[in-house]
Amino acid sequence: MTTPPSTTTQLDEPKDLGFGTVVGGANEMRLLNRDGTFNPRRHGLSFLRSLSAYHYFLTIGWGRFFAILLAGYLAANTFFAFVYLACGPSALRGTPPELIGGTFARAFFFSVETLSTIGYGNIYPTTLSANIVMTAEACVGLLGFAMGTGILFARFSRPTAAMLFSDRAVITPYRGLTAFMFRITNGRTNQLIELEAKVLFSRIEGASRKYDQLTLERTRVVFFPLSWTIVHPIDERSPLFGMSHADLVAKEAEFLILMTGTDETFSQVVHARSSYKPQEVVLGERFVNIYNPIDHHGVVSIDVRKLSETEPALVDDQWAHTTNWHTTGHFAGYAPPRRETKRR
Repeated sequence: MTTPPSTTTQLDEPKDLGFGTVVGGANEMRLLNRDGTFNPRRHGLSFLRSLSAYHYFLTIGWGRFFAILLAGYLAANTFFAFVYLACGPSALRGTPPELIGGTFARAFFFSVETLSTIGYGNIYPTTLSANIVMTAEACVGLLGFAMGTGILFARFSRPTAAMLFSDRAVITPYRGLTAFMFRITNGRTNQLIELEAKVLFSRIEGASRKYDQLTLERTRVVFFPLSWTIVHPIDERSPLFGMSHADLVAKEAEFLILMTGTDETFSQVVHARSSYKPQEVVLGERFVNIYNPIDHHGVVSIDVRKLSETEPALVDDQWAHTTNWHTTGHFAGYAPPRRETKRR
């Protein structure tokens, strides 16, 4: 009789999100930055293999993108201006150099006219070498502007999620238990639908880093017009159960968040990532009310400026907000008795 294969190995196998279990240490940076970028790096790839200019220009910020475009535009014109000067003093004719800043300035502005296909005609090449350079520059200008326009259009048309995460998470009272919470909202006016949240708890135990997906009160919302407070109840099944804030610091803990939804404008799936380190988790606080009073049209609205604002949790919320809890308390299902009220 054949013995069925044991599933113990599969159940006991350490969970790994792709970072590996070896990473860890006192000087380790966070795995995931607040803006969703990763800190772990791959080294050893050749320059050509690691070069991905198109992907780079699509993913960098708008400020850096336009700065690189401007720097490249000025560098190209400066290069061709020096090439025109190398062709000799009689290579360019037209407007006298002294009227526009000198021979280099005249060559530079002629390069601008050629590269941009403007061609005012006030400066023109007169030698064979200058005309050859002009022909090459016109070709470079056509190809360069075509590529720049294509990348610019791709950046505008690429669907991305502009999710706003609260600056800090809280560990706060929740239905007689303790819960880990953070708040999100959409940073754009477009609509996201079928939004799903995953929160993964990473920490160092022993000589390796371990990962667990936290159980959420609600993992998905169909519509996302306002905000969403994501809640992980800390009960006996939670990996946070019995831990203290000092334990999170000692274990180099990190809460990794992945949001996935569908952009209604493009009908494509978009993602947003962020994380919280122990110093960004506040104990004994709760998020303030973000909702505005209903206006005379009956419209519900929120104040996004209050997304990260918190206030002390109250004992009436079945929780202890005391100095002793902050220093020695643990993230358990602890609920102090309600304050008794006298009946009249």
